[in-house]
Amino acid sequence: MIICSCNVLSDEDVRSVIEAERTRSISQVYGRLGCSPKCGRCIRTIRRLMDEALDGACATSCNGCVQSIQS
Repeated sequence: MIICSCNVLSDEDVRSVIEAERTRSISQVYGRLGCSPKCGRCIRTIRRLMDEALDGACATSCNGCVQSIQS
């Protein structure tokens, strides 16, 4: 699905950069994809994709540490 119509970026484009590069900022995502934000409407979606990737990475690396702390 296209999430940035100004730069014609798909969610797959953004996810691949986030996962491969471990980007920490939206500007890094744009830079890795060779573009820059124009109208800014896609920024929230890119941030959400970054948060989802971070949540998934934490769940994998923590190996249930939250559950053990709560017990």
